[in-house]
Amino acid sequence: MIRSIILLLNMVGVLSINLMLSEDVSLNVGVPSVVNAGAEFDVELTLQKGSIESFARFQQDLPNGLTAQVVDPANANFTFENQKVKIIWLKLPSEKEFKVLYRLKVDERLKGEFDLKGVFSYIDDNQRKSVKVVSSAILIKQSSRIDPNLIVDIKDFQQMVPIQPPISLVAKNVRCIRQVPSVVGVNNEYIVNILVNKGSTEKFAKIEEEIPQGFKAEAIQTKDAIFTFKDQKVKFLWMNLPAEQRFVVSYKLTPINKAEVKSLALKGTFSFIINEATQVIDITQKEVDLTNLDPRNLEGIIATVPMPTFSSIGGQNVDGQPTSNSYTEPGVDGGKEIEIKYQKIEEKKQPIGKRVIDLKSFMLEPEKGVYFRVQIAAGHRPVDIKNYFKKYKLPQEVRTEEHEGWYKYSVGSFNGYREARDYRVNLWKTTKLSDAFVAAYNNGIRITVQEALMITNQKWFK
Repeated sequence: MIRSIILLLNMVGVLSINLMLSEDVSLNVGVPSVVNAGAEFDVELTLQKGSIESFARFQQDLPNGLTAQVVDPANANFTFENQKVKIIWLKLPSEKEFKVLYRLKVDERLKGEFDLKGVFSYIDDNQRKSVKVVSSAILIKQSSRIDPNLIVDIKDFQQMVPIQPPISLVAKNVRCIRQVPSVVGVNNEYIVNILVNKGSTEKFAKIEEEIPQGFKAEAIQTKDAIFTFKDQKVKFLWMNLPAEQRFVVSYKLTPINKAEVKSLALKGTFSFIINEATQVIDITQKEVDLTNLDPRNLEGIIATVPMPTFSSIGGQNVDGQPTSNSYTEPGVDGGKEIEIKYQKIEEKKQPIGKRVIDLKSFMLEPEKGVYFRVQIAAGHRPVDIKNYFKKYKLPQEVRTEEHEGWYKYSVGSFNGYREARDYRVNLWKTTKLSDAFVAAYNNGIRITVQEALMITNQKWFK
């Protein structure tokens, strides 16, 4: 029986919600009782996991006006998208008790009270269990630095802020500017400086430049990007962008035959992810000085470049239906993503008294690095894997995972996209699995095939 105990610790001003989920499993959520508008505060989850070992998830819906960032995920995959905090463990840490810490920021225009609602789900005795978590009211102390006419109660704010703003608004401050290269040194070398103003983008991004024949390139300043030069293309690749709002990367071009080159024509793009879709803008070249990193100088340079036109690669859910970005077609590194809807497996109600389906031995275990699998089916209810897929006579073992409310079933593990693609095509030809498709993972976490190809510098194959 689930028991909820809400404790108010007045001396430290922290709300503690302790949920006894079973005899040996408990979750404690610690949050402040009062927060300041415009400030940050920490949410601390303390989990005593008891005997549970495998899949677990904590999901929390944040009111509009609050944003989240991870501090310590305790080996979980932490995401914050569409006002949802998701903390997912494919396999829980070995410790019996551990903490997860993340930080929320309150919009400076807000006042009033709100609570934090969440759901903790886990597998116990081969059954999925979940419990709702609701904090006591948290008071927002309004800011004295804001015009009182601009301050809004957080409840009213929910009706005023769109959940999914347009790309042009979210990414309006993104810029990528190249300083006109000039010859330096006695070897007729060029130094190429590129300024990135990242706007609200945080995660995956890439700079790609086409280099004329007769030059070789090497990195000077990468800002923690993966730098490659291959097939006359320079690439800077980030899984997470630097913390700075704006930064400069640079590389050196050296003529192979040492001959003097009077002009250098470069063409490049900056790719980044907004709303689960990859956006691409052209790099603008200007007569500017990017060696002067004074913020006022960089801000002035950015102000001279108009908002770029965005071209989108990839898709996102617009109808609320489960989709995947795993089919691709030519166009860029990793191809152009095309949304597809999962083929539901046939779901039959279990007769009363029938044995519970045991998925524990068939759960997908995370692997290190980037790899590919072939998904063959998905459904909202578990199926008897051993018997259900027997009719397809698959040469590889079927594994399952819980992802976004679905049980997803896949086979194989491939380091190369081409091998996974070939296996998928073979399934199309030799079985009735006409809807099988390639899925990509990074350290056990699902990513798009396009991201996987870009991270591993692999080519897309039709």
